[in-house]
Amino acid sequence: MGGRKQKIREPKSGIYITGEGITEQYYFSHIKKIFGFHCIIKPRFFGNTCIADMKKKIEDLLRSDVFVICVFDTDVSSHNESERRKLEQLQNKYKSNENLLFCTSLPSIEFWFLLHYLDTNRHFKDAKDAELALKKYIQEYDKTATFFEKEKWVSNLCADNKLELAIRRARRYTEDAGSYSNVYKAFELLSKDL
Repeated sequence: MGGRKQKIREPKSGIYITGEGITEQYYFSHIKKIFGFHCIIKPRFFGNTCIADMKKKIEDLLRSDVFVICVFDTDVSSHNESERRKLEQLQNKYKSNENLLFCTSLPSIEFWFLLHYLDTNRHFKDAKDAELALKKYIQEYDKTATFFEKEKWVSNLCADNKLELAIRRARRYTEDAGSYSNVYKAFELLSKDL
């Protein structure tokens, strides 16, 4: 005997945030609560995904005529030619879509977090390298749900005007040299919507 099928509701209008994994999911969930941003974040919009999975999530949401912020790391695509091509195709397909904002970080979102503490765009060889640098400032940082579900790490990240510092720093560093993050664009958009 099967259980009842649960109908998935059509998304309501608004700003939807989707992304790669639990880091992005918990981070933006806490950010939403701390700042009172009007956006929709659901676990099914996140997961350890490849470019093809992300493309499907984006397409499903855009069919519902909502605004989508898609947050993901570009470290794999910078080392893997096949993933790089898929990412380029995805970004090119939607570059003129006014309902989609890609927020990427190289090597990873940990670089975005690091910008809250340090003004740098030095090249990090991979996400682990950026994570090690971040642990100098957040010693207990751990890529687990147990760590991420606690709001305190995000509150500390944003305390003492550090979020504004990170936004200013990130604006200066482009994709052309070293590490970068354009996650600040999500904050520009969410702040306008308040």
